Amino acid sequence: MRRRSFIKTTSAAGVVVAAAPAIWSEAKAQARNETLLIVGESPPNSMDIHGVGANRPAYEVSWNTHDRLMTYGVKKDANGNDHYDYTKLEPELATEWDLKPNSVTFKLRRDAKFHDGTPITAKDVKWSFDRAVTVGGFPTFQMAAGSLEKPDQFVVVDDNTFRVDFIRSDKLTMPDIGVPVPVIMNSELCKKNATATDPWAMEWCKNNHASGGAYKVERWQPGQEVVYARNDDWKNGPLPKIKRVVMRIIPSAGNRRALLERGDADLSFDLPSKDFSELKSSPKLTVIGTPIENAMMYLGMNVNQKPFDNVKVRQAVAYAVPYQQIMDSVMFGQAIPLFGGADNKFKGVYWPQKDGYKTDIAKAKALMAEAGYPQGFETTLSFDLGLASTNEPLTVLVQESLAQIGIKTTINKIPGANWRGELLKKNMPMITNAFGGWLNYPEYFFFWCYHGQNAVFNTMGYKNPAMDALIDKARFTTGPEYEAAVKGFIDMAFEEVPRVPIYQPLLNVAMQKNVTGYRYWFHRQLDYRQLAKG
Repeated sequence: MRRRSFIKTTSAAGVVVAAAPAIWSEAKAQARNETLLIVGESPPNSMDIHGVGANRPAYEVSWNTHDRLMTYGVKKDANGNDHYDYTKLEPELATEWDLKPNSVTFKLRRDAKFHDGTPITAKDVKWSFDRAVTVGGFPTFQMAAGSLEKPDQFVVVDDNTFRVDFIRSDKLTMPDIGVPVPVIMNSELCKKNATATDPWAMEWCKNNHASGGAYKVERWQPGQEVVYARNDDWKNGPLPKIKRVVMRIIPSAGNRRALLERGDADLSFDLPSKDFSELKSSPKLTVIGTPIENAMMYLGMNVNQKPFDNVKVRQAVAYAVPYQQIMDSVMFGQAIPLFGGADNKFKGVYWPQKDGYKTDIAKAKALMAEAGYPQGFETTLSFDLGLASTNEPLTVLVQESLAQIGIKTTINKIPGANWRGELLKKNMPMITNAFGGWLNYPEYFFFWCYHGQNAVFNTMGYKNPAMDALIDKARFTTGPEYEAAVKGFIDMAFEEVPRVPIYQPLLNVAMQKNVTGYRYWFHRQLDYRQLAKG
């Protein structure tokens, strides 16, 4: 079908008609193989990864527009696809580093510049690290995950030399410097836009960039699209092959699939599992599915609100989840089950792993009676509307199954741009959500999700001093003591069940056959720098 015919036949789908023709007519001056059109479901809500409530699409913006001192190497996965290598750190803004027991010293590239032409120096690195450990919330907690906690740890030696002093021995410190949060920002530009009440220019940075990465944001229309232009002066890696990237938000999954199948869009990973399952047989497309490390989709219950403060109620819910229905009719097999194991016991030093829960309505009813709720109760079940293609059918199935044990749920659909902010308030009674830990260690996931000391993504408000002690021990020990600590907190999580694991998701990506260079990253977002079009 010719493009003109396609446009006429889809005139009812306004968002499609408005999307593809405008993009490609605008890009006609360039060769089409130098422009990449990505279609997605959920837009970024900020240009600043340090911003309060910045969502996952905002990580993608940051990853492609900012530099970090280090990045990760690449390896091949079991299917021969590119996969980041968390065992291998490589230079980005830093050309080299000298790692000692109590510190690490970085040498910076001398020819690196921000997008406005200002040279990048060690004072910018320090200001950026100081910002990350000071602003609070997610960025500060992420830095603390690698024992990066205090501005006085970060030292400007000279314009091109920066040192991090360690406050303790922590195996996660160096890997943590390579995650999306410790970005290098143009400190002088930020200071010009700071105020007495906003010394870190948080308000300005939400809608503007003070960066020097491989791509510049050329245009941002919130909720609609982000347009990137390659930074041809970028020195911190091989110059990307793609000159222009358009990330267009198409709310309808059917329209996103149609754009891919007709060749009008190049890539998408925000499609329902059913679509990915079917698109695998398409001769026109490449579909890659990678298990998301250290990640799970879960049903969470707020332990600080009745009746979810009762462990028997939480266990009843765990036995009422329609696991196999979700796998069959929501995920279409595009996930790894985390239910139906032999028991609720530790199975090894890895995460996630199967628990012993399975759908057993009779057992769930008995536990409800033991908890003092034989007739059930009413509650609210919330989900992220930005990922509705998975969340909506999943919550409907959970709603129907919980009704069998007397739990009447009202489904609450929260717009994607607001989801992270609502999640961090920790006041929703029941949620479905997916979380993945960037660094692939069990204690890292538990540090974020189960630790009681203000853990950002401990969205269920779970606090258990014994759990906290085990997590802390695992973070800073090795050998048999480490394994014993991991065993302890996994067993406790399965027994206390503030969140019910359902499945380990796959990161599925569908792209045109002429798109190459895709690499799986732990942050679950696209890295445009490796992509190319034949």
